[in-house]
This record gives sequence, C-alpha cells and structure tokens, in this order.
Amino acid sequence: MKKWIGILFFLLIALLVAGCNKEPKPEDRFTGYVKEWNEQNFDKMYDYLSEEAQKKVSKKDFTDRYEKIYSDLELKDVKVDFKAPEEVKEKDGVVEFPFHVKMDSLAGEIAFDHTAVLKKEERDDTKNWFVNWDTTFIFPELEEGDKISLPTTPAKRGDIVDKNGAELAVTGKVTEIGIIPGEMGDDEEEIIKKVSDLLGLSEEKIKNELSASWVQPEHFVPLKKIPGDDNKILEKATAIPSVNNRSVEARVYPLGEAAAHLIGYVGPITAEELKKAGGGYQASDVIGKRGLEQVFEKKLKGENGVKIVINKKDGTEEVLAEKEVKDGEDVKLTIDAAVQNEIFNELKGEAGTAAALNPVSGETLALVSSPSFDPNVLSLGATAKDWERLDKDKKKPLLTRFKNGYAPGSVMKPITTAIALEAGAVDWKKTYDIKGLSWQKDSSWGGYSVTRVSDTNGPVDLEKALVLSDNIYFARAALDLGKDKFVAGLKAFGFEEDIPDYAYPLEKSKIGDIDSDIALADSAYGQGQIEMNILHLATAYTPLVNKGNMIKPFLVKDDKDSAVWKESVMSEKTAADIQNALLKVVEDPKGTAREARIEGRRIAGKTGTAELKVKQGEKGKENGFFVAYDKDKPDMLVAMMVEDVLGRGGSKPAVDRVKKVFEK
Repeated sequence: MKKWIGILFFLLIALLVAGCNKEPKPEDRFTGYVKEWNEQNFDKMYDYLSEEAQKKVSKKDFTDRYEKIYSDLELKDVKVDFKAPEEVKEKDGVVEFPFHVKMDSLAGEIAFDHTAVLKKEERDDTKNWFVNWDTTFIFPELEEGDKISLPTTPAKRGDIVDKNGAELAVTGKVTEIGIIPGEMGDDEEEIIKKVSDLLGLSEEKIKNELSASWVQPEHFVPLKKIPGDDNKILEKATAIPSVNNRSVEARVYPLGEAAAHLIGYVGPITAEELKKAGGGYQASDVIGKRGLEQVFEKKLKGENGVKIVINKKDGTEEVLAEKEVKDGEDVKLTIDAAVQNEIFNELKGEAGTAAALNPVSGETLALVSSPSFDPNVLSLGATAKDWERLDKDKKKPLLTRFKNGYAPGSVMKPITTAIALEAGAVDWKKTYDIKGLSWQKDSSWGGYSVTRVSDTNGPVDLEKALVLSDNIYFARAALDLGKDKFVAGLKAFGFEEDIPDYAYPLEKSKIGDIDSDIALADSAYGQGQIEMNILHLATAYTPLVNKGNMIKPFLVKDDKDSAVWKESVMSEKTAADIQNALLKVVEDPKGTAREARIEGRRIAGKTGTAELKVKQGEKGKENGFFVAYDKDKPDMLVAMMVEDVLGRGGSKPAVDRVKKVFEK
C-alpha cells in the first residue's frame, strides 16, 4: 500500500513540474489580446506589446491615441475576429496570425484584414509571446507620421413652406459685418468701442476675434451677422473706418414676428445639446431651438457628408470610409402665410392668440401668438441687451400663447348647449324664469352668486340665452344636467386628451375639479377651472359645419385631409340649430357680436369674456374671445383671444379684429 502511495505522489509531482514548465501558446496570447481589443481595454492591450513596439510608443500615448481615434471617428460595434490555426508555424521565435476587423463609424462601415506578428521574448525570467504592434493595427493604411482628417460636406437644411409654397423658413442671404485689422491704423481702440456699442458685442470678444492665430492684416474678421434687410445698422457700421461687410448664407424667416412662435428659429448647438444629440452633429452646427424648427429637427437637418481620410506624409490621401451628404427634407404646412400675417397684424400691439382652420378639411391656416420676437435676430445671435429687452417686456413676447390653456368664458356656451341638448337636460323651448342680474341656487351658496350682463325680465329660452350670453341660464342648465353627464360630454369633445397626431405640442384642454354645484355652474359658461387651448376651442366649433362630427385639425400637408376626431358629438339637427342661434348672435340687433356684421355675408359666431380674479366682487383681469366663421362659405373659422380687455368692452377687441380678418 505504501509503495502505491509513493508512486502516485511522484506522478503528481511530475505532472505539476511539467505544467509549470509548459510555455504559453502564441495563439492563446493573441486570443487574449483580441479579447481586450474587442472590449476596448486599450491599457491592457499595451501589456501585450513587444519590447520593440513599447520603445516606439508609451502606454499613455498608445491608450490616448486609440481612445481619441475611436471617439472622433465614432467607432462602435468593433469586432475583431481571430481563428487560431490548427497548426502554428514558428520560425526563429516568430509567428504570424491573420485577423479580420469590422466596425461602424460616422462615415459608415470600415473593414480590413491584417496580419499580426508575435515574438517570443523573455521577461522576468519567463518566456512569453508579445505582439509586434505598429500603427497599421489601427488601420492598415495608417503609417507612422500619417494623420487622420474628417472633411465634411454640410447638409442643406430643409425648407419650411406654407400650403402654397410660400417660404416660412429657408436658407437665404444675410449680412456679415467684420473688421479688416490692417485698415484700423492708430484708431484701433476707438473703432473697437464704436463697433462694440453698435453691434452689442463686448470689446473683449472683438479683441479676441481680431487676435486669432489665423488673422492677417488684410483679412476680413467676421464679428456678427445681421438680417439682410437691416440697412440701418449696416449703414452705421460701414461708416466706421476698417469695418466692412459681406453676404453669407444663413437661416432666414420671411414672415419674421408673425410666425416666430410657430416656426421657431435655429441657433448654434450648445455643448449640452451636442452631448444629448448622440452623434450626427458637430460643434459648428446649428440646431432648432423652438417651434417647428425644433419639432422637425431630425427631418430638416439631413445628414452631413463625411469622409475618414488618412493624410499621408507624401501629401497623398487614402479614404477609409465615406458617407454621402443627405440634404434635409422640406416640410410643407397647411398654414396660409397671408392669413397668418393678417391675423398677427390685427393682434399686433396686443397680448393674445388666435387660431384659424378650415373647419371642413381640418387644415390649420394660422397659429398666432402676440406679442412676438424677431426670429431672424435670435437665429443670428441675439445680444445680451436683446434678451434683456424680451425678458423684461411685461407682455411676455417669448410666451407661446397658442400652446397654453385659458379659461374660455362664454365661447364655452355652444359646447355646453350641445352637451345639454344631447342629454335631454334642455330643449329649445325650455325656459328659465330669471329675474335680476344675479342668481344663486339656494342659501348654501352663501355670498356667492352667478351674474349676467343683460336683465331680460322674464323667461329665457336657449336661443335667447346664446344671443344675449346669459350666464345664469347656462349655470341652471348645467345643474339640471348634472356633473357626470357634463364631464362625460366635455370628454366627448376632446377635453383631457391631446389632439391626435398634431405636429405642434399643445397643452391639453382641462376640466379641472368640479367638486361643488358652484364649480359646475361656473364651468358651464367657461369659468371655474375649465381651460382650453385656442386651437381646440376652434376645433370644438367644427361640428356645426360637419353635421355633428368634430374634425381633426392637422398642420402638415402630408397628413390626411378631412379626418374626423370625434364622431357625432352632437346630432345633425343640434348642429344646425346651434348654428342658427350663432347667426343671430351676430345678426340680431341685441346680439353680443352684432358689431361683427359684414354686408353680404352671414357670419356665425360667439363672444366670450373670461374673468380672472381670486374672488367675486374683486376687480381682476379680463380676456376677450370671439369665435366666428362664414356660414355660406365655411372655409375658414377663426378663434381669437385678446388679453386685458377690462374696461374695453370685454370681447369687443377680439370681435373687431376677427371682423377685419374676414373683410380682408
């Protein structure tokens, strides 16, 4: 027994010694190197390099170079394939292994075959195999001393045009103002100060531009772009010695302020935006900052053409990969530039918003927010003073009002009418005996009451309530209808949901909390917590010309015409009856919109004044509304809101402006 134990012991020792003396195989070493390469562990790859290779490049330089190339070229999905041969041929301590590399880059796929040379070397009394690396391992064409460049061809940004092809955002010509330093003479400080004051640039910035390494005395040093039609600044600038100008391409907005909130503008991409974009952009690119320029950024931008080029020491070039330039796509809107411009000009000077749409097709003809800003100035680089002026303006020109929800006031009443009629809570003959200018359900309302403007002294039916805009009638109708049916009716009109597939992001119209009879009564005539965006308000009137179906509005010409958003929100008869009442709102001598009458046309409409105050009895702000369309030619429906109308006739500022739009 002891004899067998001794034999087993010596066999075990022999096996261990044999294992310790076994030299690493070159194919195993190169497999390890490839593994680290695939995982982009460049520092670990360096440890596999031969002495000859390590003498040529330090670990830091090796690692930094790989990381920079992989980052700059946006190399990803790197796959290095190596299949160990069945028989390894070694000669004088050297073996060769073929391998294949494939990767994606910002210019497309790069793939190559190469051969690795491994040498047997002794380090720390141990023999092993090491890779005889050189720069051709990165790319076979990349030799020591060569450089890599990325020449790009910028994509042309797509245009934004209206339904008739009128330009809303295009690549056009602007004026670039600059200085020719060699012409400044002894007046350098004075000239810099004058240019600083005129262009709103700091003197430090101007001096930095003039002292750039590329600048020569005869060079034109660009400082600021201005709109091509800004002759006032151009004349003042070129009157300063050494100041010159040139015409350059840039994004321009022909409608200027009139469509600024809708179209938006582009500006230089920030470091944060560049990081968030995740590729496809360079630090010199522009990007959509707001409006449809931002919404359609991906479509409008296109893809820059780019090459990965190895610039050889002898001046020749080798192209590793190339991606052709792909210009951005144009976006054609349903907007009518003439209508957009006309509505904005009517609102100019006021704080307010408006939407115009074709109530039959659903085309959005205009989306206007006032006051506004000049996108041509902001796109070319607004100064600190420009931003300060916009930020301090009490009318908030940077606020996109058509995006937001507002208490609609009495323009809500046709919606309440349809809901109450369809639910059977009222009919056209039903009356409420209303006396005086205020009413409350009972003493539980305390000091609160619903008020109205006109005292009719007697029974009020539905038509009269619409013509005279009687708040008390609609409050009582809502109480008879009940909260559940009222809320269900509002949701049938699209409250609390987004307009389907609408290109511009708008706030949902909201019902709010209807937690009491007072809240229910107030909501019926557009107060309480009810809020509507101006486009949804316009859309809510489209059943009147579509036999009870609410049309789906759209903004991009590619979208399908005449799609229904909500079917049968009211019956065909209810739609016709409400339309007849809205005709009387304009045509009746006592109608609240009688000033909207136009000779030879039949305008149907509804006025509204929304009160914005904390409690009853206080004086607060008022917003005036008017929604209208031509009954005999229903190709345009306009909804408008004018802010701060207290003391100006409530809805009158909106009525007057909408009337002028239809007249023109």
